[in-house]
Amino acid sequence: MYLLGYDIGSSSIKAAIVDPDTGRTLAISQHPEVEMKIDAPHPDWAEQHPEDWWENVKVATKKAVEKAGVDGKEIAAIGISYQMHGLVLVDKEQKVLRPSIIWCDSRAVAIGNDAFQALGKDECLSCLLNSPGNFTSSKLRWVKNNEPYIYEQIDKIMLPGDYIAMKLTGSVQTTVSGLSEGIFWDFKTNSISTQLMEYHGFDSSLIPEVVDTFSIQGELSSHVAGLLGLKESIPVGYRAGDQPNNALSLNVLEPGEMAATGGTSGVVYGISNKPIYDNLSRINPFAHVNHQFDDPRIGVLLCVNGSGSLYSWMRQMLEDAQISYEQIEELVQKVPINSDGLQVVPFGNGAERILENQNPGASIRNLQFSSHGKAHLYRASLEGIAYAFIYGVGIMREMGMDVSVMKVGNDNLFQSAVLSETITNVLSCQIEMMETTGAVGAAKGAGVGAGIYSSLTEAFTTMKPLHVYEYSGNQDRYKEGYESWKANLENNI
Repeated sequence: MYLLGYDIGSSSIKAAIVDPDTGRTLAISQHPEVEMKIDAPHPDWAEQHPEDWWENVKVATKKAVEKAGVDGKEIAAIGISYQMHGLVLVDKEQKVLRPSIIWCDSRAVAIGNDAFQALGKDECLSCLLNSPGNFTSSKLRWVKNNEPYIYEQIDKIMLPGDYIAMKLTGSVQTTVSGLSEGIFWDFKTNSISTQLMEYHGFDSSLIPEVVDTFSIQGELSSHVAGLLGLKESIPVGYRAGDQPNNALSLNVLEPGEMAATGGTSGVVYGISNKPIYDNLSRINPFAHVNHQFDDPRIGVLLCVNGSGSLYSWMRQMLEDAQISYEQIEELVQKVPINSDGLQVVPFGNGAERILENQNPGASIRNLQFSSHGKAHLYRASLEGIAYAFIYGVGIMREMGMDVSVMKVGNDNLFQSAVLSETITNVLSCQIEMMETTGAVGAAKGAGVGAGIYSSLTEAFTTMKPLHVYEYSGNQDRYKEGYESWKANLENNI
């Protein structure tokens, strides 16, 4: 008996097969090997064809089963993680009506801003926990305004993971977590927001059946089972957006715990046990995977656009394409804490939400030709990225959140001891590095939903940190560096 998890990204589709008895990951596959195409019919638009996701799911499944060396008929449950905030529209025959408007499309910004003004700040933040912003509900209104001939054909709206579940089972469903990330969910009434639906003129029939995040959400159809080489009636037991699912994958489920990633952009995702929001909408709260109305778990998400993008840019500008990240890490370890006064502000990849959507650009400060070299630029870049994370966590703390441990995967910027030690020393928290992926987390989530695991606790019993970063006796030096960087930032925004 095995578990199958999917991660439906905008770059590729990943599939993982997990042995629930040992917790071991038997195989992870990816398709395509190169990044999937994102169409941009107009500036600031971003679209993908859901049918392409499905074709890649089929290939990734077969590759994972073959790589694991297991019988596909022994898969016992399927889980789905997916790119958040996308909009998929289908008609009564479950035919896709237009390309999906995905997470990085910004065409609906003005629509969301207008809704925020019309519904009122207090109403939006106390009920939705967010401004409607450029999220899924605003994207649907864009279709209504600009493509009425498409809008009139809509039977159901879905998030990307809902679409894949529909292709697997034939059932059209969604979750509270998904509706909250689309800014459809009212946390006060524990229901779809009547005010938002009425404001936009959306009929409630557009919203699919709402199911629990961990539950039997339909079963694999005989036709699809044949296509995938699996057995008929395998339950889909779990679905969640990529950031809540990443937190699940890292076993981040309770207050005081945070998950973080440092890819092209950086994300910190913390847990609160009550509905909270930021008055300036600099971060975004959503229903976490284990949220219940009578026992809330709110996932609070902050994003740093200028993260890995700064590091890769610096590497390119210094013409170090042939030098590995491990070699760069050896280089920066020779530079003292705070990089001999050199500072880098990493915000150069578009408007930053944590800066109230300002775009101050990146900057290098205190550069001295006589004393600073390549290693200083790299270390100051890593420290600057770390400081941007810390700045965002400061907003979370203003909201009453705590952080005692931050959990990260073993596949991104947190592999840098300089970055990780800077964060742990300034925040006075541990950083635990785990060996996991989103697809593995989705597989384990499916095991919980299908009853193969008795609880989330059991699902993650075998998970142990690969490495733990602890704060050291040099905390004062790290904190001095951060306070100087923060003052420089705030004097220039």
